[in-house]
Amino acid sequence: MIHVLIADDHALLRRGVREILEEGGMGIIVTEASSAAEALKAVLHNTYDIALLDIAFPDGNGLDVLKEIHSQRPQIRVLLLSMYPETQYAQRALHLGASGYLAKNSAPDELMNAIKKVMSGGKYITPALAEQLAQEISPDFEKPAHEKLSDREFRVLTALGTGKSIGEIATELSLSPKTVSTYRSRLLEKLKLKTTADIIRYVLENQLSD
Repeated sequence: MIHVLIADDHALLRRGVREILEEGGMGIIVTEASSAAEALKAVLHNTYDIALLDIAFPDGNGLDVLKEIHSQRPQIRVLLLSMYPETQYAQRALHLGASGYLAKNSAPDELMNAIKKVMSGGKYITPALAEQLAQEISPDFEKPAHEKLSDREFRVLTALGTGKSIGEIATELSLSPKTVSTYRSRLLEKLKLKTTADIIRYVLENQLSD
């Protein structure tokens, strides 16, 4: 049997994925989590082969959950299942230890193929991501500015880009407001922007939020 955790805050999405997995003929047992906190609690107290993990949760970020799973339960294979653009988030997720990245509008067969791939020990990437990775080998390729940010800088960037306040981000990331303000100043400098409104525009133009 394959034990799978579906972590997503949308009940309909969890139900749809559960039905796909249970009807896929692979003997899959499904557990659900509706928040980042529930997902972390589940993986720390139970045994799973695969975790299907969203990026956006009301109480946290899926990339932070991914890092924690990779640190505490490295044997669990994690597939990111998100509405966020693959071109912007997949590489960062893979670098953090994910076994693959799928868009939520992927066909059911693609989800099952991804599970088979990671259960065999491989990484699941789409042809589009494979092409992107190949392009980056070229010496002429220049990465977008946001891809050069640290994970913490990127988290602050996307949070500011969705309109969250300094205080809200400080609470979410367990940082002081002063530290978040420092990150904001650093982002403005690195991205050659002037205001928070510019950051919001940058995040929208680069499809870094859903």
